[in-house]
Amino acid sequence: MIDGRFSLIDHNGRQVTNESFRGRHVLVFFGFTRCRVICPRALSRISRALELLGSAAEEITPLYISVDPERDSPDVMKTFLTSYPSFTGLTGSREQIDATKRAFRVFAQKKADASEPDGFVIPHTAFTYLLDPTGAYVTHFADTIDEVELAARLRELIKPAAIA
Repeated sequence: MIDGRFSLIDHNGRQVTNESFRGRHVLVFFGFTRCRVICPRALSRISRALELLGSAAEEITPLYISVDPERDSPDVMKTFLTSYPSFTGLTGSREQIDATKRAFRVFAQKKADASEPDGFVIPHTAFTYLLDPTGAYVTHFADTIDEVELAARLRELIKPAAIA
């Protein structure tokens, strides 16, 4: 069961919890700023899907939660997210990130990789989670979904009054 609870720090240095986003649908993607392929592709796809929703996207808060808290400080997240301005970046201590990963049932673990500048990568779950305005888990979307299908699914799942 996905419970969607978290207590983290946003990319502006503010403490936030899942309660901070009550009243809004929330899209959550886990990753890290030094990810070369999966994260940029996912954040771009989600951003394009939100653009396709037009004004209905105003009902959705997209979150990017780091699985690499040692390198992804709030300042690093803020700089990284200038390319994805609709997202709020979240990070925290290793304990906070591990608790959040457990809450969402996310896998992410360091793996040695000599081809990387820091000598490792972090393979991780690449689902996009949707929470309703009460913070309850609604569904998740696989990494294979394209932006048109994602936008269509979001239209179906978000209250019709927001899409009118």
